[in-house]
Amino acid sequence: MHTEDPSRLGAAPELIVGQWFNTAAPPTLSALRGKVVVIEAFQMLCPGCVTHGLPQAARVRTAFPSSAVEVIGLHTVFEHHDAMTPVSLRAFLHEYRIGYPVGVDLHTAEGIPQTMRAYGMRGTPTLIVIDPAGTIRGHWFGQVADLTVGALIGNLLRGERIRMDRETVPATSGCGDACEMVAG
Repeated sequence: MHTEDPSRLGAAPELIVGQWFNTAAPPTLSALRGKVVVIEAFQMLCPGCVTHGLPQAARVRTAFPSSAVEVIGLHTVFEHHDAMTPVSLRAFLHEYRIGYPVGVDLHTAEGIPQTMRAYGMRGTPTLIVIDPAGTIRGHWFGQVADLTVGALIGNLLRGERIRMDRETVPATSGCGDACEMVAG
């Protein structure tokens, strides 16, 4: 079983995005203070993202009021760069009816996306939950149960300062349904 590093929980770094979809103005975490922010980091060709991560983000978006919870997708590509272009992403978002804001993570010279690196993500899908004060309270690689995510969001909306990650609530699957970065 994979475990997340508890040091990944703390102040949420700003998203480093080159292009946005489904939004008139680029969202920033600083502008979203006061809301719970849910970030679904994904890749179009990641089976776990398509079958679990993105549908879960859509369920969160419909379960909670937009005045209190903001869902953001982060297309964070660390492999198959030629296949996962912004043009392909636009078609993917349309076909899968993803209506929440989605940003394209910027790459470093090594090909690792900058936001992915800043958040210490291991791969996709990764789900991150940020409290209204801008602190990361949940950070999972792989699948995490809807009830776990919903409970965390509900507690944060009530003002409870708790944290959840693989240390406190393990994800239900690892690389079998997720795309993990492999050091090369």
